Amino acid sequence: MSFVGCVGRDRFGDAALRLWRSEGVESTHVRRSASHTGLGFVIVDRKGANAISVDPGANSDLQESDVGRALAGSSRGSVLLLQLEVPVKTVNAAIRLGSRRGMVVILNPAPSTTGSPLDLRRVDVLTPNASEFSTLAGTPDLRRGTRKLLGKGVGATIVTLGERGAFVREHGESYLLRPPRVKVVDTTGAGDAFNGALAVALAEGSNVRAAVEFANAAGALTVAKREVIPALPPRSQVDSLLRKMQD
Repeated sequence: MSFVGCVGRDRFGDAALRLWRSEGVESTHVRRSASHTGLGFVIVDRKGANAISVDPGANSDLQESDVGRALAGSSRGSVLLLQLEVPVKTVNAAIRLGSRRGMVVILNPAPSTTGSPLDLRRVDVLTPNASEFSTLAGTPDLRRGTRKLLGKGVGATIVTLGERGAFVREHGESYLLRPPRVKVVDTTGAGDAFNGALAVALAEGSNVRAAVEFANAAGALTVAKREVIPALPPRSQVDSLLRKMQD
């Protein structure tokens, strides 16, 4: 697993690199820029809902050339997971390069943007939350909006709906997959956990339905704990929860 991005030459950048090394994440393609490391400031209410203010910092410095170097050795069938905390032109370049190389391109369109258009024609899996979905589809209607997005070339659309689960449309079929029931403590990082787990499952050869069930379990375990990094579950816990759901 490799991470591509930019961090600053500050203590937050140092901490990020130490974390990736400790987790076995390849960080060769993380560039250190003159900007400060991107930061997020999180407010969580008593029900676990959150509001996040983001200062992108070095994230804004990620260039198309950085992506080109990182994907030069990518293999067909590997998974490319993208999000929008970096410039849209860089994301679009990554989508095009990943698609040409036969990668499975997953785009988590967060945070939502109404600026430069996204190149959705080459996106295999699109994973917006409800508000991001409304912005992209131009409607909150799940069935109508997901049909519209697939009409733009998206392979499958997965709309994350919090405690309601995930609404999926792929190949003319649509369905809702509900997550395990947990006591919600802090919803921060749930989308990150969901998308990371989804990418893992697809990389391992799971179909979309099975991958979403795996991702739902990872997201549920994350919201049951406080903060982001400490709440992200190890693989063993996700597998254990899935087994309990199937018993």
